[in-house]
Amino acid sequence: MAHYYSLGSIPHKRHTQFRKPDGGLYSEQLFSTEGFSSNYSLLYHIHPPTQIIKAEEPIDVSPKPAHDNILKHRSFQGFNVKPEADYLKSRKIVLFNNDVQITLAAPTKSLTDSFFKNADADEVIFVHEGTGTLKTQYGQIPFSYGDYLVIPRGTIYQIHFNDENNRLFIVESFSPITYPKRYLSRYGQLLEHAPYCERDIRKPQDLETIDQKGEFLINTKKKGLLYPITYANHPFDVVGWDGCEYPYAFSIHDFEPITGRVHQPPPVHQTFDAHNFVICSFCPRLYDYHPQAIPAPYNHSNIDSDEVLYYVDGDFMSRKHVTRGMITLHPAGIPHGPHPGAVERSIGAKETGELAVMVDTFHPLKMTAEAQGIEDDNYIMSWAE
Repeated sequence: MAHYYSLGSIPHKRHTQFRKPDGGLYSEQLFSTEGFSSNYSLLYHIHPPTQIIKAEEPIDVSPKPAHDNILKHRSFQGFNVKPEADYLKSRKIVLFNNDVQITLAAPTKSLTDSFFKNADADEVIFVHEGTGTLKTQYGQIPFSYGDYLVIPRGTIYQIHFNDENNRLFIVESFSPITYPKRYLSRYGQLLEHAPYCERDIRKPQDLETIDQKGEFLINTKKKGLLYPITYANHPFDVVGWDGCEYPYAFSIHDFEPITGRVHQPPPVHQTFDAHNFVICSFCPRLYDYHPQAIPAPYNHSNIDSDEVLYYVDGDFMSRKHVTRGMITLHPAGIPHGPHPGAVERSIGAKETGELAVMVDTFHPLKMTAEAQGIEDDNYIMSWAE
């Protein structure tokens, strides 16, 4: 993201001598997700961040398609994913393509004995249930219900939960997660018409510099493989950093819905942008106020995009039998819309308390065996009168 921030101690000029109290040099590291041509941060380590002492054989964690039948409306019971102690093993990819992977997780224990780095993808972790702290080289970010944790690729992190009751909806993006361009001035500031502003973005705090030698395992994900790589120094040995590339949190409860006299299309709910997909937030809001307005969404043809909706909380007047953690997939190529009776029932309604996260992809999604195991096979027939 394009907003400058700094924590800890840094030298007056970049790429110049910055010495420790004992006279030795701190190790400067440039962190950028697109080489030297995009946003970056500069981190200053007590020890070089390069000292690998062990590299083991990688583990295959790439998603596998369950079948090739992609032209079918589907529904999945997300809370049927069983809780699992290990944070990395708890992450179950359910839908994927070459641009994005959509994952459900119900970890019961914190990631504290090792570290994780996704070297392939930016991560957006939506916290449906649970509280805790995201710990990174950049500092700490407390999180709770409704938070999006946006973690740039290459960020080394641990995630600490306050108890065992956690439900996460994770979007892995193979392109940078950004603010939608139409929300930004040409200088990078969020504009007045944007549904959130810089005050809503929670940056890392409480930079903790840990100077420890030993064996520190960083499980690094690259091209569908998880590489166990052990380093000689604690990765959180940063004394200071500055720049525009860092993890942050944004709460869905701080998203300000855009409403109108008649039903507004899904782009008004857009929260984040990426290459070939978007992430949207459906939040409590007043319904349309034209005297003849129909609050229910109109039928629409998904000609160019697959639509994934993750139901968080509240009532959804356009759908039958909605449960918390439920996912619907409406693929490109066939139209979808409100369930029978929903349109008439919506007329006269004044507001909605719905809360949901939507991912619209511009290339088809494939489902995994994990998704198949939690699918409601009858969903496709739910529009029948």
